[in-house]
Amino acid sequence: MEKQLINPGVRKQRYYDELHFSSATRVGDMVWVSGCVGANVETGVIGTTMEEQAHQAFENVKEVLEAAGATMADIVEIMTFHTDQRGEIAEFISVKDKYLPDNYPAWTGVGVSQLARPEFKIEIRVIAVVGCGAK
Repeated sequence: MEKQLINPGVRKQRYYDELHFSSATRVGDMVWVSGCVGANVETGVIGTTMEEQAHQAFENVKEVLEAAGATMADIVEIMTFHTDQRGEIAEFISVKDKYLPDNYPAWTGVGVSQLARPEFKIEIRVIAVVGCGAK
């Protein structure tokens, strides 16, 4: 099997060329998506609330999955990193449930003291199996 690097749009320059990592890697039907934060990749705008950041992070995940040939329904595992896990978990779950409304994947939530930038409240990484979410 061959490893395919997934770097859609401006991610090629920002992530791959400048920071030396891929937005995702696909091998066969498996896709590993790097951590996505609550910043708009095109504009750099970072949401100020957990809900805004979680929504943007899931949109970023969705864009990368689509570039890899997968959908949100194909997610089999989600790992989230929270700077305020106790205080903002309800807001995060309400957003997560909009993107993953049923057939819930495995989920691990980890509380951390900080992420790559002090403004970031959430980071989401996922593993997907292309086509497994099709009904």
